[in-house]
Amino acid sequence: MKDLDDFLPDPEYIDDQYRGADKLAGKRALISGGDSGIGRAVALHFAREGARVAIIYHSADDKAEETRRGLEAEGAEALVIRADLSDRAACDRAIRTVVDTWGGIDVLVNNAGMQKPYDDLVDVDDDDWRLHFAVNIDGIFYLSRAALPHMAEGTSIINTSSVNAFVGNDTLLPYTTTKGAIVSFTRALAKQQMGRIRVNEVAPGPINTDIQSVFADFDEDILKNMAAPMGRVGQPREVAPAYVFLASRDGSFVTGQTLHVNGGMICNG
Repeated sequence: MKDLDDFLPDPEYIDDQYRGADKLAGKRALISGGDSGIGRAVALHFAREGARVAIIYHSADDKAEETRRGLEAEGAEALVIRADLSDRAACDRAIRTVVDTWGGIDVLVNNAGMQKPYDDLVDVDDDDWRLHFAVNIDGIFYLSRAALPHMAEGTSIINTSSVNAFVGNDTLLPYTTTKGAIVSFTRALAKQQMGRIRVNEVAPGPINTDIQSVFADFDEDILKNMAAPMGRVGQPREVAPAYVFLASRDGSFVTGQTLHVNGGMICNG
């Protein structure tokens, strides 16, 4: 059997071809799961567009510090916050840290998530089911609720859903279920905050991130099926500009919507 590394090249977070245009100049952004993967790519793109960037990470201190160095290399003010998003108090403290430092939040990106594959529903135990919801849903709720009082008119919340919420994934049933809940949360909150805060989401397809390492023990066919119809997985840098669009003035007439960045996977949402 081939190793997972044979299917996933080194992740690309940003490259020199992306030219910043101050689209987020002066904005204060908070990105959960910002230490690696899509979150790191979004953080670096936001920084190149002129934002001050805070990231929340769970436990990978080395990756969080690497992201900090990347942000500072882009000339951005950076905050790095360690927090367990399943803990309401930790989420409240993270928001307070950003507000106390910068006076408010202009863009909240709810990106952190976890996934674990299962062959069958009967293999999913209660603790794993609850953990998926605690991280993928509760964390979004806690952060959004705590951030809203500190977000002025015209600011933005961007959630990370998944193509799996629209096409299903029999190997990632709990994860797919939480991603479907994010779609509903996004649309409902967008209606609730209409005219004040824009709320949207990005639904990536298979992207080269650390979260894919959960498939390391699965067979070669499953690994090959991770590829999009384009014949490969995507790179984090190929997703991040969608978040820039939604956070910037370019997306000022967009709310309650999903941007699909999935390499050609069919969606009916």
